[in-house]
Amino acid sequence: MHVGLIIIGDEILSGKRRDSHLAKFIELLAERGMQLSWAQYLGDDRECLTARLREAFASGDLVVSCGGIGATPDDHTRQAAAAALGRPLALHPEARELIWQRVQQMAQEQGQTAAEDHPDTVRRFEMGVFPEGAGIIPNPYNKIPGFFVGNVHFVPGFPVMAHPMMAWALDRYPQLHRQVGVQERSLIVQGAMEASLTPLMEQVESTFAGIKVFSLPSVDHPQWGRCIELGVKGDADRLDAAYLALKQGVISFGASISTELVR
Repeated sequence: MHVGLIIIGDEILSGKRRDSHLAKFIELLAERGMQLSWAQYLGDDRECLTARLREAFASGDLVVSCGGIGATPDDHTRQAAAAALGRPLALHPEARELIWQRVQQMAQEQGQTAAEDHPDTVRRFEMGVFPEGAGIIPNPYNKIPGFFVGNVHFVPGFPVMAHPMMAWALDRYPQLHRQVGVQERSLIVQGAMEASLTPLMEQVESTFAGIKVFSLPSVDHPQWGRCIELGVKGDADRLDAAYLALKQGVISFGASISTELVR
Protein backbone atom coordinates (compact mmCIF):
# COMPACT_ATOMS: atom_id res chain seq x y z
CA MET A 1 0.00 0.00 0.00
CA HIS A 2 1.41 3.37 -1.02
CA VAL A 3 1.06 6.44 1.22
CA GLY A 4 -0.06 9.83 -0.09
CA LEU A 5 -0.60 13.29 1.36
CA ILE A 6 -2.97 15.98 0.06
CA ILE A 7 -2.60 19.53 1.40
CA ILE A 8 -5.50 21.84 0.64
CA GLY A 9 -5.79 25.61 0.87
CA ASP A 10 -5.45 28.74 -1.23
CA GLU A 11 -3.47 30.27 1.63
CA ILE A 12 -0.72 27.67 1.12
CA LEU A 13 -0.56 28.20 -2.65
CA SER A 14 -0.51 32.00 -2.29
CA GLY A 15 2.22 31.95 0.35
CA LYS A 16 0.08 33.54 3.08
CA ARG A 17 0.78 30.49 5.23
CA ARG A 18 3.75 28.17 5.13
CA ASP A 19 3.03 24.47 4.98
CA SER A 20 4.25 22.39 7.92
CA HIS A 21 2.25 19.24 7.14
CA LEU A 22 4.62 17.65 4.63
CA ALA A 23 7.69 17.64 6.88
CA LYS A 24 5.68 16.45 9.90
CA PHE A 25 3.98 13.68 7.95
CA ILE A 26 7.34 12.40 6.69
CA GLU A 27 8.56 12.44 10.31
CA LEU A 28 5.52 10.50 11.53
CA LEU A 29 5.98 7.96 8.76
CA ALA A 30 9.68 7.52 9.56
CA GLU A 31 8.83 6.83 13.22
CA ARG A 32 6.78 3.87 11.96
CA GLY A 33 9.29 2.65 9.40
CA MET A 34 7.16 3.95 6.53
CA GLN A 35 7.74 6.23 3.54
CA LEU A 36 5.74 8.83 1.65
CA SER A 37 5.00 7.86 -1.95
CA TRP A 38 3.40 11.06 -3.22
CA ALA A 39 2.07 14.48 -2.18
CA GLN A 40 -0.20 17.09 -3.78
CA TYR A 41 -0.97 20.74 -3.01
CA LEU A 42 -4.47 21.79 -4.05
CA GLY A 43 -6.43 25.03 -3.88
CA ASP A 44 -9.96 25.57 -2.56
CA ASP A 45 -11.67 24.59 -5.79
CA ARG A 46 -14.50 22.09 -5.36
CA GLU A 47 -14.42 20.70 -8.89
CA CYS A 48 -10.66 20.13 -8.76
CA LEU A 49 -10.88 18.62 -5.28
CA THR A 50 -13.63 16.25 -6.36
CA ALA A 51 -11.54 14.98 -9.27
CA ARG A 52 -8.41 14.49 -7.15
CA LEU A 53 -10.29 12.83 -4.30
CA ARG A 54 -12.01 10.48 -6.72
CA GLU A 55 -8.54 9.35 -7.78
CA ALA A 56 -7.46 8.99 -4.15
CA PHE A 57 -10.45 6.81 -3.25
CA ALA A 58 -9.88 4.62 -6.30
CA SER A 59 -6.13 4.25 -5.75
CA GLY A 60 -6.24 1.97 -2.73
CA ASP A 61 -3.47 4.08 -1.20
CA LEU A 62 -3.40 5.20 2.42
CA VAL A 63 -4.12 8.92 2.00
CA VAL A 64 -4.27 11.80 4.47
CA SER A 65 -5.89 15.06 3.35
CA CYS A 66 -5.27 18.24 5.37
CA GLY A 67 -7.53 21.29 5.29
CA GLY A 68 -10.87 22.52 4.07
CA ILE A 69 -13.14 20.49 6.37
CA GLY A 70 -14.61 23.50 8.20
CA ALA A 71 -18.04 25.03 7.61
CA THR A 72 -17.20 28.40 6.03
CA PRO A 73 -17.83 29.22 2.35
CA ASP A 74 -14.19 28.63 1.41
CA ASP A 75 -14.20 25.07 2.81
CA HIS A 76 -15.07 22.50 0.15
CA THR A 77 -13.37 19.27 1.19
CA ARG A 78 -16.35 17.54 2.82
CA GLN A 79 -18.61 18.31 -0.11
CA ALA A 80 -15.94 17.29 -2.63
CA ALA A 81 -15.36 13.99 -0.82
CA ALA A 82 -19.08 13.21 -0.91
CA ALA A 83 -19.27 14.06 -4.61
CA ALA A 84 -16.20 11.93 -5.34
CA LEU A 85 -17.83 8.99 -3.59
CA GLY A 86 -21.29 9.59 -5.03
CA ARG A 87 -22.74 9.66 -1.51
CA PRO A 88 -24.97 12.17 0.29
CA LEU A 89 -23.73 14.25 3.20
CA ALA A 90 -25.19 13.49 6.64
CA LEU A 91 -24.64 14.72 10.18
CA HIS A 92 -22.60 12.03 11.93
CA PRO A 93 -24.25 11.32 15.31
CA GLU A 94 -20.99 10.82 17.20
CA ALA A 95 -19.48 13.91 15.61
CA ARG A 96 -22.57 15.89 16.61
CA GLU A 97 -22.17 14.78 20.22
CA LEU A 98 -18.48 15.71 20.27
CA ILE A 99 -19.23 19.14 18.77
CA TRP A 100 -22.01 19.68 21.32
CA GLN A 101 -19.59 18.83 24.13
CA ARG A 102 -17.18 21.42 22.76
CA VAL A 103 -19.93 24.04 22.48
CA GLN A 104 -20.95 23.44 26.10
CA GLN A 105 -17.35 23.64 27.26
CA MET A 106 -16.82 26.96 25.49
CA ALA A 107 -20.05 28.38 26.92
CA GLN A 108 -19.08 27.30 30.42
CA GLU A 109 -15.66 28.94 30.09
CA GLN A 110 -17.42 32.20 29.16
CA GLY A 111 -20.00 31.94 31.94
CA GLN A 112 -22.84 31.36 29.49
CA THR A 113 -25.40 28.63 28.79
CA ALA A 114 -25.25 26.74 25.51
CA ALA A 115 -28.35 26.07 23.43
CA GLU A 116 -28.54 23.36 20.77
CA ASP A 117 -30.86 25.44 18.58
CA HIS A 118 -28.76 28.62 18.72
CA PRO A 119 -27.71 29.65 15.18
CA ASP A 120 -24.01 29.50 16.11
CA THR A 121 -24.45 25.97 17.47
CA VAL A 122 -26.33 24.87 14.38
CA ARG A 123 -23.51 26.21 12.20
CA ARG A 124 -20.94 24.35 14.30
CA PHE A 125 -22.87 21.12 13.83
CA GLU A 126 -22.17 21.49 10.10
CA MET A 127 -18.56 20.57 10.85
CA GLY A 128 -19.85 17.07 11.64
CA VAL A 129 -21.60 16.67 8.29
CA PHE A 130 -19.61 13.98 6.47
CA PRO A 131 -20.17 11.65 3.52
CA GLU A 132 -22.64 8.96 4.53
CA GLY A 133 -20.91 5.97 6.09
CA ALA A 134 -17.79 7.86 7.18
CA GLY A 135 -15.93 7.06 10.37
CA ILE A 136 -14.56 9.78 12.62
CA ILE A 137 -11.00 10.75 13.52
CA PRO A 138 -10.68 11.99 17.11
CA ASN A 139 -9.32 15.49 17.62
CA PRO A 140 -7.41 15.71 20.94
CA TYR A 141 -7.14 19.50 20.70
CA ASN A 142 -10.79 20.64 20.67
CA LYS A 143 -12.90 17.49 20.06
CA ILE A 144 -14.10 18.62 16.59
CA PRO A 145 -13.46 15.39 14.66
CA GLY A 146 -12.14 14.67 11.24
CA PHE A 147 -13.39 11.73 9.22
CA PHE A 148 -12.31 8.87 7.02
CA VAL A 149 -13.85 6.73 4.31
CA GLY A 150 -11.93 3.59 3.46
CA ASN A 151 -8.23 4.43 3.34
CA VAL A 152 -8.67 8.18 2.80
CA HIS A 153 -8.52 10.35 5.92
CA PHE A 154 -9.52 13.99 6.34
CA VAL A 155 -8.07 16.25 9.04
CA PRO A 156 -8.14 20.03 9.66
CA GLY A 157 -5.57 22.43 8.30
CA PHE A 158 -4.44 23.63 11.75
CA PRO A 159 -1.15 21.83 12.53
CA VAL A 160 -1.88 21.59 16.27
CA MET A 161 -4.96 19.51 15.42
CA ALA A 162 -3.85 17.87 12.20
CA HIS A 163 -0.58 16.32 13.34
CA PRO A 164 -1.89 14.08 16.14
CA MET A 165 -4.80 13.15 13.88
CA MET A 166 -2.32 12.16 11.16
CA ALA A 167 -0.62 9.87 13.68
CA TRP A 168 -3.99 8.33 14.56
CA ALA A 169 -4.64 7.61 10.88
CA LEU A 170 -1.27 5.92 10.43
CA ASP A 171 -1.82 3.82 13.54
CA ARG A 172 -4.91 2.30 11.91
CA TYR A 173 -2.40 0.32 9.82
CA PRO A 174 -0.03 -1.45 12.23
CA GLN A 175 0.62 -4.05 9.54
CA LEU A 176 2.47 -1.35 7.56
CA HIS A 177 4.75 -0.38 10.45
CA ARG A 178 8.25 -1.78 10.34
CA GLN A 179 10.82 -2.14 13.12
CA VAL A 180 13.57 -1.00 10.76
CA GLY A 181 12.60 1.51 8.15
CA VAL A 182 14.12 2.39 4.83
CA GLN A 183 17.75 3.40 5.15
CA GLU A 184 20.18 5.22 2.89
CA ARG A 185 23.87 5.00 2.14
CA SER A 186 25.53 7.33 -0.33
CA LEU A 187 28.84 8.73 -1.44
CA ILE A 188 30.00 12.04 -2.87
CA VAL A 189 31.41 11.45 -6.35
CA GLN A 190 33.65 13.89 -8.20
CA GLY A 191 35.18 13.62 -11.63
CA ALA A 192 32.23 11.92 -13.33
CA MET A 193 29.13 12.94 -15.25
CA GLU A 194 25.70 11.71 -14.21
CA ALA A 195 25.01 10.27 -17.68
CA SER A 196 28.21 8.20 -17.52
CA LEU A 197 27.17 6.66 -14.20
CA THR A 198 23.64 5.79 -15.32
CA PRO A 199 24.52 2.26 -16.58
CA LEU A 200 26.04 1.49 -13.17
CA MET A 201 22.91 2.75 -11.42
CA GLU A 202 20.68 0.62 -13.64
CA GLN A 203 22.86 -2.45 -13.02
CA VAL A 204 22.67 -2.07 -9.23
CA GLU A 205 18.86 -1.68 -9.30
CA SER A 206 18.43 -4.73 -11.52
CA THR A 207 20.75 -6.85 -9.34
CA PHE A 208 19.27 -5.95 -5.96
CA ALA A 209 15.48 -6.23 -5.91
CA GLY A 210 13.76 -3.65 -3.70
CA ILE A 211 16.74 -1.28 -3.72
CA LYS A 212 16.45 2.16 -5.29
CA VAL A 213 19.46 4.06 -6.59
CA PHE A 214 19.41 7.85 -6.48
CA SER A 215 21.57 10.58 -7.96
CA LEU A 216 21.64 14.19 -6.72
CA PRO A 217 24.02 16.31 -8.83
CA SER A 218 25.26 19.70 -7.67
CA VAL A 219 27.22 22.33 -9.55
CA ASP A 220 28.08 24.55 -6.58
CA HIS A 221 27.92 22.52 -3.38
CA PRO A 222 29.35 24.67 -0.51
CA GLN A 223 31.69 21.87 0.58
CA TRP A 224 32.38 19.71 -2.47
CA GLY A 225 31.71 22.05 -5.41
CA ARG A 226 30.69 20.18 -8.58
CA CYS A 227 29.74 16.71 -7.45
CA ILE A 228 27.13 13.97 -7.42
CA GLU A 229 25.65 12.42 -4.32
CA LEU A 230 25.16 8.86 -5.51
CA GLY A 231 23.43 6.39 -3.23
CA VAL A 232 21.08 3.52 -2.53
CA LYS A 233 18.06 3.25 -0.26
CA GLY A 234 15.93 0.36 0.86
CA ASP A 235 15.65 -2.37 3.49
CA ALA A 236 18.71 -2.81 5.68
CA ASP A 237 19.19 -6.51 4.88
CA ARG A 238 20.04 -5.74 1.21
CA LEU A 239 21.41 -2.24 1.57
CA ASP A 240 25.04 -3.01 2.40
CA ALA A 241 25.55 -5.36 -0.54
CA ALA A 242 23.94 -2.90 -2.97
CA TYR A 243 26.03 -0.05 -1.62
CA LEU A 244 29.25 -2.04 -1.95
CA ALA A 245 28.42 -2.84 -5.58
CA LEU A 246 27.73 0.83 -6.26
CA LYS A 247 30.95 1.95 -4.58
CA GLN A 248 33.07 -0.60 -6.43
CA GLY A 249 31.47 0.48 -9.70
CA VAL A 250 32.38 4.11 -9.06
CA ILE A 251 35.97 3.15 -8.25
CA SER A 252 36.20 1.00 -11.38
CA PHE A 253 34.90 3.91 -13.42
CA GLY A 254 37.83 6.01 -12.20
CA ALA A 255 35.90 8.71 -10.37
CA SER A 256 36.98 9.99 -6.95
CA ILE A 257 34.95 9.58 -3.75
CA SER A 258 35.11 12.57 -1.40
CA THR A 259 33.11 11.16 1.50
CA GLU A 260 30.54 8.52 2.44
CA LEU A 261 27.19 9.20 4.10
CA VAL A 262 24.79 7.05 6.16
CA ARG A 263 21.19 8.06 6.96
